[in-house]
Amino acid sequence: MKGRILLVEDEADLVMIVADTLRGQGYDVITAGNGVDGLAKYRTSGADVVVADVMMPLKDGFSMAKEIRRLSPDVPLLFLTAKSGIDDVERGFEIGASDYLKKPFELRELIVRVKALFRRHEGNKVDNRVYEIGDYVFNVTEQTLRLGSDKTELSYFESRILEQLAANAGKTVEASDLMMAVWQRDDQSNRNSLHGYIHKLRRALRRSPAVRIVNQRGFGYMLTVASSVGEED
Repeated sequence: MKGRILLVEDEADLVMIVADTLRGQGYDVITAGNGVDGLAKYRTSGADVVVADVMMPLKDGFSMAKEIRRLSPDVPLLFLTAKSGIDDVERGFEIGASDYLKKPFELRELIVRVKALFRRHEGNKVDNRVYEIGDYVFNVTEQTLRLGSDKTELSYFESRILEQLAANAGKTVEASDLMMAVWQRDDQSNRNSLHGYIHKLRRALRRSPAVRIVNQRGFGYMLTVASSVGEED
């Protein structure tokens, strides 16, 4: 896959057409029909690019984008909108829009703009990064953790955190560095999220007693293979 796109749009027919088109271009596409569902799916699965309608039920695209921007200030955002007023466009860019595409649009233009966002943010540089963690094989691109024939699928954020720890195995990675790498922001909300994802990763790695994620209390986390170091919380 070239990268993950979160498509948030309340027109079901348009979602089907756009999602199929983008998948045909090699992208992994997650869809949502409103801003509430879109935000929830971003929290659990993440995305390299977000494509969102402005006018949606429950939570509009602007409100959703504000929440996503708090989680990930740098994720590219492409707004789809039937509105042509400069005030709406200006508001979108103030929120942090990367690009705008007015409805109705040609699918070819959408593809061109999405590709440009991936290039601009180097989101298309997806290599097959694989780490051996004791008896586990962690594939960053696939977001999978394998132990023999058993495969565990990781969420986007679990995979991003484990990648940072695996790349620095045997070394303590500061919590602030982990948050900046994953969310581009060090704050209490993301600190709580980080703590929760660490516990999920520990459960995913629990079948091998030689592999541990160790808490260096008040400092950060270390991925170890063999004897434990430090203290878990």
